[in-house]
Amino acid sequence: MTAPLVDLSVHHQPKGLSDRVAFGFTKLLRFCADTFFARRYGHRAVVLETVAAVPGMVGATINHLSCLRRMCDDRGWIKTLMDEAENERMHLMTFIEISKPTLFERFVIVSVQWVFYLFFFALYLVHNRTAHRVVGYFEEEAVISYTHYLAEIDEGRSPNVPAPAIAKRYWGLPEDATLRDVVLVVRADEAHHRDVNHGYANELGGLPVGDVAPCPPHAALEPTWKTAPEPEWKMAA
Repeated sequence: MTAPLVDLSVHHQPKGLSDRVAFGFTKLLRFCADTFFARRYGHRAVVLETVAAVPGMVGATINHLSCLRRMCDDRGWIKTLMDEAENERMHLMTFIEISKPTLFERFVIVSVQWVFYLFFFALYLVHNRTAHRVVGYFEEEAVISYTHYLAEIDEGRSPNVPAPAIAKRYWGLPEDATLRDVVLVVRADEAHHRDVNHGYANELGGLPVGDVAPCPPHAALEPTWKTAPEPEWKMAA
């Protein structure tokens, strides 16, 4: 499986106060990540993917409740945001296998996740357009970070270790796949989420919705009740 090409030039130019707040907040978090992790991109990915998996779940939850109250259709937003959260969680599970986070980093993960969840939930309730713009800018930074990670691998500063089994199953990677192959598909995922969230922010702001980068094919994670064997009483019937 070949990862889709990613347009590295995509950037939403901030327009208005909402966009500027989202962009400034993103740059602040980027500064913190650069200061704390420097070039340890594998460890950076573990913490940031923990944060990245939060917005989709929050957005899906709030949109679900909103649609129930209003008794209206969600226009596909709930499933899209749930898929985003699941995809980001699989990024996390993959990089945990690669980076083996320390006990301190696991503590940071738990702390950051709780703080960011509460913050983003409140932000989405107050101004969902800004919330989606924040995610769009987050994903722009993620694309940049994974591009730098690829450069580290290509120039020999980060070992190009074999891809974890979980990544091979999820993205359908070949048996001889390496970390470089994983970073390529993860970066393509992030480019897709970038365009989706900028599109949602544009739609909420009455602006044109642009093109969306293709998402790499991956395995659908089915609930256990769908994959469980049929009970004996049903087979007997």
